[in-house]
Amino acid sequence: MVREATKYDLDILAGLAILMWTNHTLENLKDEFADIMKKNNALFLLIFKDEQPIGFAQCQLRYDYVEGTESSPVGYLEGIFMRTEYRNKGYARTLLQECEKWSVSKGCKEFASDCELSNDTSLKFHLNMGFAEANRIICFTKKI
Repeated sequence: MVREATKYDLDILAGLAILMWTNHTLENLKDEFADIMKKNNALFLLIFKDEQPIGFAQCQLRYDYVEGTESSPVGYLEGIFMRTEYRNKGYARTLLQECEKWSVSKGCKEFASDCELSNDTSLKFHLNMGFAEANRIICFTKKI
């Protein structure tokens, strides 16, 4: 079962997200998700198996330039996660399809995403879901 997450699901959502975004804290993720939910330009989905949460997806509308796209707004997959034992069973595809439908309902003609250069699992997932690689970059910072 897939359903939209609300502010009442922040503990569940953050509990799954922390398994992917390990450099955050649960409280940080809950606060960030709560702020995003208030803006009404994002969708958080939860997917359940036998009433247990097994994954989530977050997509948003991006109005700034999105690498490789030509329109605005663009639906953007900010994150998608499935517990390991539920991967490669079609659950993530279901979440992605719901994100794409939501984006179309918001007027989007394109959908995009990204992953770290070293994240081969995410790269494989994106390619298997029909995404085409738009670009590869390395970002730099410098303290001045």
